Amino acid sequence: MRVPLSWLREYVDLPATETGRDVQAKLVSAGLEVETVEQLGAGLKGPLVVGQVRAIEELEGFKKPIRFCHVDVGEANGTGELQEIVCGARNFAVGDKVVVVLPGAVLPGDFAIAARKTYGKTSHGMICSADELGMGDWGSPRTESGGGTHGIIVLPPQYEVGTDAIELLELVDEVLDIAVTPDRGYCLSMRGIARETAIAYGLPLRDPALIDVPGPNAHGYPVEIADPFGCDRFTARTVAGLDPEARTPIWMARRIQKAGMRPVSLTVDITNYVMLELGQPLHAYDRSQVRGPIGVRRARAGETLKTLDGQQRKLDAEDLVITDERGPIGLAGVMGGAETEIADHGAELGTTEVVVEAAHFDQITIARASRRHKLASEASRRFERGVDPAAASAAAQRTVDLLVLLAGGTADAGVTEVIAPSAPRTVPMPAGHPDRVAGVAYGRETVVRRLQQVGCDVYGQDELIVTVPSWRPDLTAPNDLAEEVIRLEGYENLPSTLPKPPAGRGLTERQRFHRRVGRALAGHGYVEALSYPFTGTDAFDALGLADDDPARRVVRLVNPLSDEEPALRTTLLPGLLAALRRNEGRGSHDLALFETGLVFHPRAESVVPERLPVAHRPEDSRLDELNAALPEQPRHLAVVLAGARERSGWWGKGRPADWADAIEAARTAAAEAGADLVVRKGAYGPWHPGRCAELVAFVDGAERVIGHAGELHPRVIKALGLPARACATELDLDALERAGAGAVQAPRISNYPVATQDVALVVPADVPAAEVESALREGAGELLESLRLFDVYTGDQLAEGHKSLAYALRFRAADRTLTVEEATAARDAAVALAAEHTGAVLRGV
Repeated sequence: MRVPLSWLREYVDLPATETGRDVQAKLVSAGLEVETVEQLGAGLKGPLVVGQVRAIEELEGFKKPIRFCHVDVGEANGTGELQEIVCGARNFAVGDKVVVVLPGAVLPGDFAIAARKTYGKTSHGMICSADELGMGDWGSPRTESGGGTHGIIVLPPQYEVGTDAIELLELVDEVLDIAVTPDRGYCLSMRGIARETAIAYGLPLRDPALIDVPGPNAHGYPVEIADPFGCDRFTARTVAGLDPEARTPIWMARRIQKAGMRPVSLTVDITNYVMLELGQPLHAYDRSQVRGPIGVRRARAGETLKTLDGQQRKLDAEDLVITDERGPIGLAGVMGGAETEIADHGAELGTTEVVVEAAHFDQITIARASRRHKLASEASRRFERGVDPAAASAAAQRTVDLLVLLAGGTADAGVTEVIAPSAPRTVPMPAGHPDRVAGVAYGRETVVRRLQQVGCDVYGQDELIVTVPSWRPDLTAPNDLAEEVIRLEGYENLPSTLPKPPAGRGLTERQRFHRRVGRALAGHGYVEALSYPFTGTDAFDALGLADDDPARRVVRLVNPLSDEEPALRTTLLPGLLAALRRNEGRGSHDLALFETGLVFHPRAESVVPERLPVAHRPEDSRLDELNAALPEQPRHLAVVLAGARERSGWWGKGRPADWADAIEAARTAAAEAGADLVVRKGAYGPWHPGRCAELVAFVDGAERVIGHAGELHPRVIKALGLPARACATELDLDALERAGAGAVQAPRISNYPVATQDVALVVPADVPAAEVESALREGAGELLESLRLFDVYTGDQLAEGHKSLAYALRFRAADRTLTVEEATAARDAAVALAAEHTGAVLRGV
């Protein structure tokens, strides 16, 4: 809600020295979110006056039409002579009143005005448009200063030449931009903001809704309400004899514009103005286009409605519609229909008689209709947050008064008011309840005073009976009333105390593991990235997953944020690779990213659990049923790399990231879990078949593939727009945790020396080095401390189709110094088992 400070002062006598920033501080203290204070006309300096065009000379020989104008500005130029001004606009004529800025003035944007020669003439000032004055969209020619956004402002003839246009157009003002939360719908009006301002300053409020309203009678326009739940109040008033040529006065158009809306025409502007003032949406129907009584009912099958935005809409059975004898003429609380639109086509075709509607509709019904038709309006925004039903008759009367005053109309004596019976809402509350909620001793007098300030009637002593005002539908429980007392007394006055968590409830072992993995990867140069947990079939196609791949079985969302990603992810790679592509496009070429997050797999059987109660804690059995119906949600770890893993510099050559780094990231995570990770040759989905590793661990006593790592397939890189030779890892972090041996034990440091034995084995080229390494570890026994592959050789010295793998084996005993014989025996045992399992032979033998 945009609130002009000059308009706010009409309802609250703020001190003259109070600025928008001061009011902002007060309202923020009262619990409103004032986001900005806009300074309109900042830096504007006159002279800026009303002028009258006396002569126009058309200049020829230029690419566009140019006019040399003689403008009467009275004594504003100090001489009384006509001002010579060059102008390219065409929407004004001789005799029109315009806005003229003279040399020496400064327009918004620090645009200084001086006499200058242009198009062969000297221009002494400018004839101004709305844009040049920082007024934005100034609406249609139906306003007093009509001409649209870019055209010259043409004023009505009643303004005298030389009048100060800064004051006339209200160019200098402050506007508070307030973010109204859904529970504070009454603040979507000047009346509501003025009430909050009056309370904050301790000043009286001039309530614009307190006006004399005639009672209903039998002579009003006929109205039939078929759905009193959807519409519990409907007021109709008729005004005849309107002047279709009447224009919106400048003061009204400027207030509407400052509040964030666009002036349209007098009748429409009056309804918008009253809505902004009182918070009650209104609608005006061209009476000549309405056939028979106005009705309110639910839509019927097959009915359609062309709304004011020109769209033909198919109505739903839950839609609440305004009707006449032909059918729907408006979508209640959202937007009117085109058939009864107010016409602005001149004296013959213009609307001269209107029916003004001020109704109160059910919040949920309007909210659902607005979302169903994807049609948000100023009216629906207010109705779905709650509108004061008691203000409907006052809003209708205010509209009638303005139509009579500004459009020369005559108010019909008939008044229609259909009201469904209802009683004021009362909320019982102990007088000390706000004290217990806030932990502050306010006392009964303070509680009663604050509740009365927001409009409540309060009775009782220790047990209060609070009657809630009609404009506060959000006050339904004692806690709501306590919140009002607390916010008005000042949140900043609440004592600040730190919570004291009970001992023994720190991080779980699972949480500690996840944090260890994150810290370890960060220590290896990886940067954590977070992505949305949504996906679509296009992502699976880009990754090259088979049609029957389990990852394609997804949990679909009923109301997805995007139609392109309607399901929950089963893999972390699409989101992480998108982050890689985005950073690459922004110039970051050496990337190492990781993410840990949940993936979602549907259950084999779909079960819909019963809805749980909210008044008390459900039984454990019902919670178990709910958890059993949820999809499986294991936590995964994914890593992606591109560019250089080690940069080049004075220290030497760099090294690009490759498949080995992706595998090493998985080993880093396994080390934090204390798990043995077996790396084998694999082939799956997005990875290059010849550069893909299968990650295997023993989980719950059985061997299980928990992930893959390696270089991505060129087709995947092309489909996703990734850097060449990009690499990735993804593994099941929960499975890796279960494969671990619990808490990682610190290694025991032996005081005895190490015995090193090197061995080179020749194996067929298709034998994975991991199989040879596994056999060597098993054969070496307990004396083996570490094993490292330090060389791979293929060449003329070996038989075709073979390779040489050179390993460094370190042996050490915890209780003695090993002899050469013991180390050699362990090495020979390792080689023998490798020969048995993989066919390896010692090189050179």
